[in-house]
Amino acid sequence: MTGRWSAPARIEARLTADGYARFLGTERKLDETPWDEPSISRLWRYNLHYFDDLAAYDSVGRAKLHSTLIERWIAENPAPRGTGWEPFPTSRRIVNWIKWALDGHALSTNALRSLATQARWLAMRLEWHLLGNHLFSNAKALMFAGSFLESEGDDEYWRARSGRILEREIPEQILADGGHFERSPMYHAATLEDSLDLVNVMRAFPVQSDSVRLGVEELLSDRIPGMLRWLQLLSHPDGSMGLFNDSADGIAPTVAELNEYAARLGFTMPSSRVEDEVVVLPNSGYVRVALNAVVALLDVAPVGPDYIPGHAHADTLSFELSLGGRRVIVNGGTSDYQDGPVRTWERSTSAHSTVEVAGRNSSEVWGAFRVGRRARPSPVAVERHKDGLTISASHDGYRYLRGRPIHHRSWHFGRAQLEIVDRLSYADISARARFILSPDLTVAEVSPGTWSIRHAGRQVADISALVGVGSLTDAWSSIRFGERRETKCLDVELDQGCARTRIRW
Repeated sequence: MTGRWSAPARIEARLTADGYARFLGTERKLDETPWDEPSISRLWRYNLHYFDDLAAYDSVGRAKLHSTLIERWIAENPAPRGTGWEPFPTSRRIVNWIKWALDGHALSTNALRSLATQARWLAMRLEWHLLGNHLFSNAKALMFAGSFLESEGDDEYWRARSGRILEREIPEQILADGGHFERSPMYHAATLEDSLDLVNVMRAFPVQSDSVRLGVEELLSDRIPGMLRWLQLLSHPDGSMGLFNDSADGIAPTVAELNEYAARLGFTMPSSRVEDEVVVLPNSGYVRVALNAVVALLDVAPVGPDYIPGHAHADTLSFELSLGGRRVIVNGGTSDYQDGPVRTWERSTSAHSTVEVAGRNSSEVWGAFRVGRRARPSPVAVERHKDGLTISASHDGYRYLRGRPIHHRSWHFGRAQLEIVDRLSYADISARARFILSPDLTVAEVSPGTWSIRHAGRQVADISALVGVGSLTDAWSSIRFGERRETKCLDVELDQGCARTRIRW
């Protein structure tokens, strides 16, 4: 290494000093947990094979556990059998072992030999069939292996292969407004970390004659400031990301951690302020409104790239709202990737703060990661007026139903209030608008059609169904994987194709 390795972003600890692993809300003792126990969910097993804890907070205190676990993995996972040798966990593990070494820990000769074997195996099994963040992660791992290892010419091949993939994928996956093309704040944060890690390792192991690698670093350096800004815009004042598509806290590094990591590498956000009154992100399809005590995140985005919509939810024209730094209106979030009733509900329109027509989804989400017919949103209209501003958009996700209804939604931001107006172009069909409340809040009806929203007994806002029939229903909110919390939802049945809902504070 002839350059300088900067400390990477840190994540929440995944292991405890006494040998327990906690992933996705479930804890198991490491020495009693087989690497490939079929009764354990695939995603939990993936996390076991990632070795993410090597880059977690306070990982130095678990260095002996990490060293033992690395050697145990090598002994108990011979190539090429089991979950741990699938391309994605292999990619994550290669990077984490190398990060651990660059942070000052010694990898044994056995571990270095295993790393080379894993990189050779990965290079023959890149996830071209999945593309997206999986292929990006594969390419990142090859760049790390090719930079860190000297492996009889393999290192040059790994760097070149990685560089060619990244030259293609960076312009494809990172949109002009800075957003990741899968439209998920969580996967955006993960891709931002990947991008910073790539710049870090290429600077630590410079190869001046490698034009492809230099081109990759330039591509990433041009895009990272915009990615930082996008993530800031899609975050609430409390630092949590908006729950759009597959997103949850505790998986990727926090917004603050990524900002600090970027600063160590010399990156800052563009000069335009995230406090601007309204910011439209036209390529990824989101809008942020910040007015005094209000921050609203509006989803006017397509479900994702047409060829890889697996992390999409049927959430078009949903929104989240913070008042005084506290989340008030949320989406249902993501707690599970297993195909089944929980995953089905969490991807459904009914799990989001938007309008459901005829009990159907606005985009045809099915299976764990599939999408059929999908909503196509209109361009966003922004109108400023003396009392505030109005954001409007529509989508055609219900065009296959009787009457081919188009959903139009307007958010009217005024003095100390927000009115949401929902209209259907075809009125003779059942529909309901849902407004899911943060589980940290309590709600009670104070007069017909009006409910008081409180936190710890103190008034936060009230919400009223001005047009349409409102009722309070049960709902769920999942801010983290493996955790589901009961909450409440204001359900407003549209009247003649119209609903008008007011939030006043």
